[in-house]
Amino acid sequence: MASALVLRGDFHMHTWYSKDCGTRPAALVKRALKVGLTCIAVTDHNTIKGGLEVQKIAPPGLKVIVAEEVKTPYGEITGFFLKEEVPKGLSPEETCKRIKAQGGLVSIPHPYDRVRRYVLQPEVVEAIMPYIDIVEVFNARTTFLRDSDAARAFAEKHGFAKGAGSDAHCTLELGHVFVEMPPFDGAQGFKESLRAAKIKARRSSPLYHSVSTFTKIRKRVLLWGSGR
Repeated sequence: MASALVLRGDFHMHTWYSKDCGTRPAALVKRALKVGLTCIAVTDHNTIKGGLEVQKIAPPGLKVIVAEEVKTPYGEITGFFLKEEVPKGLSPEETCKRIKAQGGLVSIPHPYDRVRRYVLQPEVVEAIMPYIDIVEVFNARTTFLRDSDAARAFAEKHGFAKGAGSDAHCTLELGHVFVEMPPFDGAQGFKESLRAAKIKARRSSPLYHSVSTFTKIRKRVLLWGSGR
């Protein structure tokens, strides 16, 4: 049980507003509370609808950050503390500018993950370095620990705040990551609180990737069947 002086966070998760996830916002909230989370970031793919809905229904004991995992032509970038959606398909630099323009924070999700399709390459990260606030140094769905170690080394070398998340696409993945950190107010407070955080985490089973793939296919079939 987290005390009032320590938040227990997970800063990467999805709802059914992501194409590869079937989790209802209410189920996400219920599971987050059950495993002892007190602060979460909802990072749906290319939309903030899930984050806004979760924020609306969450009880006072669960702090919710509205976020978005945005797909660019060169990989994904996460924006935290968003008020408006950032369209997919923009350049990495323009994506970062759109996040910053609304007072948000720029985070690089699952860097160095050799298995994922939408990881920013080093030369792209180098080009957007002035915009970066946070580097995700642990993602429970990252297969190889040395990839997480590389992300941590990069963040520490350049002085970026270090984030972490379960990347949950189903509720059973919640509870794999806990970022224990001081309470905060607003985007800059969050960034500074991360600098004092302790990450307690374990990797998820690779089988959860299959769940995401199945969900994506199922949604496509249902959409095709509806004639839309």
